[in-house]
Amino acid sequence: MTDWHTIALAVITLVAAVVNGALGYGFSSITVPIALLFLTNRVLNPALVLIEVVLNAYVLWHNREAFSSVGRRVLPMVVGLVPGIAVGTAILAQVNPAWLRFATFTALLPLILLQAAGFRRPIRSERSVGLVFGGGLGVLYSVTTISGPPLAIMLNNQGLAKKDFRAALGFIRLAESSMTAVAYSYAGLFTVTSLALIPWIVPSILMGVPIGAFIIQRVRAETFRRMCMSFDAWIVAFGLSRLLNELTLVEGPAAYLVLVGVGLLDIWLLYRFFSGSIAAPPSESPPERPSVPR
Repeated sequence: MTDWHTIALAVITLVAAVVNGALGYGFSSITVPIALLFLTNRVLNPALVLIEVVLNAYVLWHNREAFSSVGRRVLPMVVGLVPGIAVGTAILAQVNPAWLRFATFTALLPLILLQAAGFRRPIRSERSVGLVFGGGLGVLYSVTTISGPPLAIMLNNQGLAKKDFRAALGFIRLAESSMTAVAYSYAGLFTVTSLALIPWIVPSILMGVPIGAFIIQRVRAETFRRMCMSFDAWIVAFGLSRLLNELTLVEGPAAYLVLVGVGLLDIWLLYRFFSGSIAAPPSESPPERPSVPR
């Protein structure tokens, strides 16, 4: 990887860590869409997964008091992760990198827009849905290392309190990152190139998280969250448009109609948000102390 790529990755992860420090999640969902413009999933994912094993263990430990009240509720999701991660790792090891990026952007875009729109619909059959949801989550995480957006939607839909939310998030994400690390090791995905990214990411996390925690004390959390979702939507739409051209699925300027369409939709959602016609529920209330990347 060239010098400018490593510097760009350090800057991207610093911005993502600031977002995570402010909101308590969002590290991967900011880092991955931008980093995939010059890296492949096979190079980026293993580095992020190893970092997240340690960070998610910290999250769970910090919120361990609330674990007893949510552990059994989210266990079906954790069980469902197992086959999903196996399938996702096989996909990551075998599918063309460009098509993997395309699948990543295609999966992320609706999730980001759902968060931006403030989608919320409680689920009654929590156990049965949790098992299926866990399977899909396992595939998504092992292919992209991203699970924050769907998890935020799912857990907030179920009305979990702040501490319960964080304990559930920490438990699920520790399970998925640990299982994925094992699966990646078995598939031989840990390479020197991937591991060399870690020293460029860790300092950004150490600097960015406390900065984000400082910022969120001085701005409205929901406004900050909504602007981050807007930024993410534009980046993912740009990446998707570029890949449509690269894969010759749509050639020429027509490929960027996706970017135009997402941009118009996001501007409309921003207008509704700031005009007060809707009150999008926050994915999580401001953290009490610097949180770590999800």
